[in-house]
Amino acid sequence: MAQIVSFGEVLLRLSTPGFSRFEQARQLNVTYAGGEANVSTALAYWGHHTAHVTRFPDSPIGRAAAQYLHFHGVDVSHIIYGGPRMAVYFLETGAALRGSQIVYDRANSSLAEIDPKEIDWDSILKDAKWFHWAGITPALSQGAADALLDGIKVARKYGLTVSGDIFYRANLWKYGKKPSDILPELTAGTDIVIANSENIKEIFGIGGNDFVDSCVNLQKAFPQVKTIVDTKRTSISASHNLLRAYLWNGKELLETADTEINPIIDRVGGGDAFIAGLIHGLITFNDQQKALEFGVAASALKHTIEGDALISTIQEVEAIRQGETSGRIKR
Repeated sequence: MAQIVSFGEVLLRLSTPGFSRFEQARQLNVTYAGGEANVSTALAYWGHHTAHVTRFPDSPIGRAAAQYLHFHGVDVSHIIYGGPRMAVYFLETGAALRGSQIVYDRANSSLAEIDPKEIDWDSILKDAKWFHWAGITPALSQGAADALLDGIKVARKYGLTVSGDIFYRANLWKYGKKPSDILPELTAGTDIVIANSENIKEIFGIGGNDFVDSCVNLQKAFPQVKTIVDTKRTSISASHNLLRAYLWNGKELLETADTEINPIIDRVGGGDAFIAGLIHGLITFNDQQKALEFGVAASALKHTIEGDALISTIQEVEAIRQGETSGRIKR
């Protein structure tokens, strides 16, 4: 059975070639993408047994998406087939002064129309160690939100570590619920939360003078939460960023130095790579600082790779963590 299980929508990603604009493109590059699945993919490359749970249409596109995950080492045996269509997003990659653009087409997708009873969480999670979710999935529909809550409850029953990235897309919440209606109950069952002061305030109404103050107040409201993590990106341009991270463990604030990323090849999926690196570090190292640094290094490396997923070795990430960023050719 998989040690690390993720749950969330996987989309068909259609991107313009190179740095061309939507209006210029006469063909689109095809891959598959989803925040939670990206986490499982990166971890699979580092030797972890991961599984992703989602729902695809029973069509050539749905089967191709499952084959993509399987090719990258993710267990796809728990994927459900049904529903009308694959969610899609279109990407135009920016450069220098021009930012990237994303257009979503994910209404009435297969996962959005899921019946929570379709997932047998007990059989999926009973032998697992970790469950990961993100705030985009419960934005899709009440069914998706309920399925996720069921997963978190079963994960709690079996003593799994639960991580949740509570960043969300405000324009996805179209079924009559707001993030503040759904995310608090999900967060109550979560051990490690990826969040910043702004969305802690927006979602939970919990304020603070700074990140630490917000974290302390969040832990008072949700005692299950042991760790809160955030990243800070400084955008010099679309092609040149600085990245650092912070971790509050209830006792002290840990932080990394800035890692410079220049030039950026593909920024999408950088946050998922960070989470994957953090999870790997927390599982592998008895050192939260090193785990946080590994997460930043993984995210930085992802920015150099086309597609949503981080395809790398542990050694490549560790080299960046240790400051080897010259990009010298390897012979």
